[in-house]
Amino acid sequence: HKTQLLQYLQTMSQTEYSVVFLTAFFANKVEHESRHCNGKGLQRQGSSSFDRVYTANQNCGHAYPTFLAVLWCAGLLCSQAPAAFAGLMYLFVRQKYFVGYLGERTQSIPGYLFGKRIILFLFLMSVAGILNYCLVFFFGSDFEIHIKTITGAISPLLLIP
Repeated sequence: HKTQLLQYLQTMSQTEYSVVFLTAFFANKVEHESRHCNGKGLQRQGSSSFDRVYTANQNCGHAYPTFLAVLWCAGLLCSQAPAAFAGLMYLFVRQKYFVGYLGERTQSIPGYLFGKRIILFLFLMSVAGILNYCLVFFFGSDFEIHIKTITGAISPLLLIP
Protein backbone atom coordinates (compact mmCIF):
# COMPACT_ATOMS: atom_id res chain seq x y z
CA HIS A 1 0.00 0.00 0.00
CA LYS A 2 2.95 2.29 0.70
CA THR A 3 4.33 1.80 -2.82
CA GLN A 4 0.93 2.73 -4.28
CA LEU A 5 0.94 5.97 -2.31
CA LEU A 6 4.48 6.82 -3.45
CA GLN A 7 3.56 6.06 -7.07
CA TYR A 8 0.45 8.23 -6.75
CA LEU A 9 2.41 11.11 -5.24
CA GLN A 10 4.89 10.92 -8.13
CA THR A 11 2.07 10.99 -10.71
CA MET A 12 0.27 13.87 -9.00
CA SER A 13 3.46 15.89 -8.60
CA GLN A 14 4.02 15.61 -12.36
CA THR A 15 0.49 16.92 -12.93
CA GLU A 16 1.10 19.79 -10.51
CA TYR A 17 4.31 20.68 -12.38
CA SER A 18 2.21 20.84 -15.55
CA VAL A 19 -0.18 23.23 -13.79
CA VAL A 20 2.75 25.44 -12.82
CA PHE A 21 4.09 25.53 -16.38
CA LEU A 22 0.64 26.25 -17.81
CA THR A 23 0.11 29.06 -15.30
CA ALA A 24 3.52 30.49 -16.18
CA PHE A 25 2.57 30.39 -19.85
CA PHE A 26 -0.67 32.27 -19.15
CA ALA A 27 1.14 34.88 -17.03
CA ASN A 28 3.72 35.33 -19.79
CA LYS A 29 0.92 35.96 -22.30
CA VAL A 30 -0.58 38.60 -19.98
CA GLU A 31 2.78 40.33 -19.57
CA HIS A 32 3.48 40.20 -23.31
CA GLU A 33 0.07 41.63 -24.17
CA SER A 34 0.44 44.33 -21.53
CA ARG A 35 3.82 45.43 -22.85
CA HIS A 36 2.58 45.24 -26.42
CA CYS A 37 -0.46 47.43 -25.68
CA ASN A 38 1.05 49.93 -23.25
CA GLY A 39 4.80 49.83 -23.74
CA LYS A 40 5.24 49.88 -19.95
CA GLY A 41 4.88 47.36 -17.15
CA LEU A 42 1.71 45.57 -16.19
CA GLN A 43 -1.28 47.86 -16.21
CA ARG A 44 -4.93 46.99 -16.27
CA GLN A 45 -5.84 49.71 -18.71
CA GLY A 46 -5.29 48.88 -22.30
CA SER A 47 -6.79 47.40 -25.38
CA SER A 48 -9.51 44.84 -25.51
CA SER A 49 -6.92 42.16 -26.40
CA PHE A 50 -5.14 42.81 -23.10
CA ASP A 51 -8.45 42.65 -21.25
CA ARG A 52 -9.23 39.28 -22.87
CA VAL A 53 -5.80 37.86 -21.98
CA TYR A 54 -6.00 39.19 -18.44
CA THR A 55 -9.54 37.86 -17.91
CA ALA A 56 -8.66 34.43 -19.34
CA ASN A 57 -5.64 34.24 -17.02
CA GLN A 58 -7.76 35.19 -14.01
CA ASN A 59 -10.44 32.64 -14.92
CA CYS A 60 -7.86 29.87 -15.22
CA GLY A 61 -6.20 30.87 -11.95
CA HIS A 62 -9.50 30.82 -10.09
CA ALA A 63 -10.32 27.32 -11.35
CA TYR A 64 -7.07 25.61 -10.32
CA PRO A 65 -7.72 25.23 -6.56
CA THR A 66 -10.96 23.37 -7.26
CA PHE A 67 -9.24 21.25 -9.89
CA LEU A 68 -6.36 20.28 -7.60
CA ALA A 69 -8.70 19.44 -4.72
CA VAL A 70 -10.92 17.08 -6.71
CA LEU A 71 -7.89 15.62 -8.52
CA TRP A 72 -6.19 14.68 -5.26
CA CYS A 73 -9.40 13.33 -3.74
CA ALA A 74 -10.25 11.26 -6.81
CA GLY A 75 -6.76 9.81 -7.01
CA LEU A 76 -6.41 9.02 -3.33
CA LEU A 77 -9.92 7.78 -2.65
CA CYS A 78 -10.85 6.11 -5.92
CA SER A 79 -8.41 5.28 -8.71
CA GLN A 80 -5.10 6.81 -9.72
CA ALA A 81 -4.93 6.15 -13.45
CA PRO A 82 -8.32 7.62 -14.45
CA ALA A 83 -7.72 10.59 -12.14
CA ALA A 84 -4.32 11.27 -13.70
CA PHE A 85 -5.78 10.90 -17.21
CA ALA A 86 -8.61 13.32 -16.35
CA GLY A 87 -6.09 15.73 -14.84
CA LEU A 88 -4.00 15.81 -18.00
CA MET A 89 -7.13 16.22 -20.10
CA TYR A 90 -8.18 19.13 -17.89
CA LEU A 91 -4.86 20.88 -18.45
CA PHE A 92 -5.27 20.45 -22.21
CA VAL A 93 -8.83 21.80 -22.00
CA ARG A 94 -7.75 24.86 -20.00
CA GLN A 95 -5.15 25.60 -22.67
CA LYS A 96 -7.89 25.32 -25.31
CA TYR A 97 -10.12 27.60 -23.22
CA PHE A 98 -7.35 30.18 -22.83
CA VAL A 99 -6.48 30.22 -26.53
CA GLY A 100 -10.18 30.31 -27.44
CA TYR A 101 -10.71 33.27 -25.10
CA LEU A 102 -8.00 35.20 -26.96
CA GLY A 103 -10.10 35.05 -30.12
CA GLU A 104 -13.83 35.42 -30.02
CA ARG A 105 -15.38 34.76 -26.64
CA THR A 106 -17.60 32.09 -28.20
CA GLN A 107 -14.48 30.07 -29.09
CA SER A 108 -13.79 29.52 -25.39
CA ILE A 109 -17.18 27.93 -24.67
CA PRO A 110 -16.26 24.37 -25.80
CA GLY A 111 -13.17 24.40 -23.58
CA TYR A 112 -15.18 25.73 -20.66
CA LEU A 113 -17.91 23.09 -20.99
CA PHE A 114 -15.38 20.30 -21.48
CA GLY A 115 -13.54 21.45 -18.34
CA LYS A 116 -16.78 21.39 -16.35
CA ARG A 117 -17.39 17.82 -17.47
CA ILE A 118 -13.91 16.74 -16.35
CA ILE A 119 -14.32 18.43 -12.95
CA LEU A 120 -17.68 16.65 -12.56
CA PHE A 121 -16.04 13.31 -13.40
CA LEU A 122 -13.31 13.89 -10.80
CA PHE A 123 -15.90 14.96 -8.23
CA LEU A 124 -17.99 11.83 -8.86
CA MET A 125 -14.85 9.71 -8.51
CA SER A 126 -14.21 11.37 -5.15
CA VAL A 127 -17.77 10.73 -3.99
CA ALA A 128 -17.55 7.08 -5.09
CA GLY A 129 -14.31 6.70 -3.14
CA ILE A 130 -15.84 8.26 -0.02
CA LEU A 131 -18.94 6.03 -0.29
CA ASN A 132 -16.75 2.96 -0.70
CA TYR A 133 -14.78 3.91 2.40
CA CYS A 134 -18.01 4.31 4.37
CA LEU A 135 -19.28 0.93 3.13
CA VAL A 136 -16.04 -0.74 4.18
CA PHE A 137 -16.01 1.00 7.55
CA PHE A 138 -19.63 0.39 8.49
CA PHE A 139 -20.62 -2.80 6.63
CA GLY A 140 -17.37 -4.50 5.61
CA SER A 141 -18.31 -4.43 1.91
CA ASP A 142 -15.52 -3.36 -0.43
CA PHE A 143 -16.46 -2.28 -3.94
CA GLU A 144 -13.05 -0.83 -4.82
CA ILE A 145 -12.43 -3.26 -7.70
CA HIS A 146 -15.81 -2.48 -9.24
CA ILE A 147 -15.33 1.27 -8.86
CA LYS A 148 -11.87 1.13 -10.45
CA THR A 149 -13.24 -0.93 -13.35
CA ILE A 150 -16.09 1.52 -13.94
CA THR A 151 -13.93 4.65 -13.70
CA GLY A 152 -11.30 3.05 -15.94
CA ALA A 153 -13.96 2.30 -18.53
CA ILE A 154 -15.61 5.73 -18.30
CA SER A 155 -12.44 7.86 -18.41
CA PRO A 156 -11.85 7.39 -22.19
CA LEU A 157 -15.35 8.78 -22.72
CA LEU A 158 -13.96 12.13 -21.59
CA LEU A 159 -12.35 12.39 -25.02
CA ILE A 160 -15.76 12.67 -26.72
CA PRO A 161 -16.52 16.37 -27.28
